[in-house]
Amino acid sequence: MTDDAVQIIARGPRAQAEAAAQAIDSDPLLEEATYSILEEDEDRDIWRIDAFPTSKEEADGLVAALARFPALRTTVEKLADADWLAMALSGLPPVRAGRFFVYGAHDRGLAPPNTVNLRIEAGAAFGTGHHGTTVGCLLAYDALRKARAFPRVLDVGAGTGVLAIAAARTGSEVALGTDIDAPSVRIAQENAALNRAKARFVHASGLSDRRVRRAAPYDLVFANILAPPLVALAQDIKGALRPGGFAILSGLLRTQERRVLAAYLSRGFRLRRRLHRDAWATLVLQRA
Repeated sequence: MTDDAVQIIARGPRAQAEAAAQAIDSDPLLEEATYSILEEDEDRDIWRIDAFPTSKEEADGLVAALARFPALRTTVEKLADADWLAMALSGLPPVRAGRFFVYGAHDRGLAPPNTVNLRIEAGAAFGTGHHGTTVGCLLAYDALRKARAFPRVLDVGAGTGVLAIAAARTGSEVALGTDIDAPSVRIAQENAALNRAKARFVHASGLSDRRVRRAAPYDLVFANILAPPLVALAQDIKGALRPGGFAILSGLLRTQERRVLAAYLSRGFRLRRRLHRDAWATLVLQRA
């Protein structure tokens, strides 16, 4: 391995791909790793993992983790010296999720007049609306909003800010997002300005930051992160919610549902709905 930017691609049967993704999630040395998993060929049962390591050590760790699953064919490709993220996003179509229509600058002319249109530019942040976890969160929120209002909303791990912005655009008086990545906070703030949304974003880890505590209790908490931090934050998310408040959790694989759900049920949450998209799951929980 070199220090050049690389993309690691693994292809194989769904069972092996999901098991490999779970192995990556459970490896403490890979907790910051960025990867996606999706179905590439339904007829042939071929699933694909794309990983984008940020260091040689992380790349080596990902390759080693994937090598434990012999049915996966893994390749490492050097990324060209170009803005590959922007190039990839330029080819993504807009996304419809319930009443929400998420699009980038290249599709600004396609926004329908009868939807909540969200222009989201990713930059170096996660959450364009295309990923199964983000779509799942938007669909879950859209369904909840038909029956009740959410004046105060918190988005943990906001990324591009799309979820907090969606809340602000549909009536939430407080829509606060947090992220541990400073560039993501900047991008989310820029997206809020693009959408004329009264959403705020802060650079913070966890829910103990005074700016997060000051706005509590919340009627709804989004947490579209990864399974291990979802489990670790179960008590903090409960504490941030008012009694009867809702949590929409995603960023977890279907194979991780039971583990995450157990952490919240044991703290008095009730499962209200689950959504599946590709290999990903979204859980809608209510604090008792």
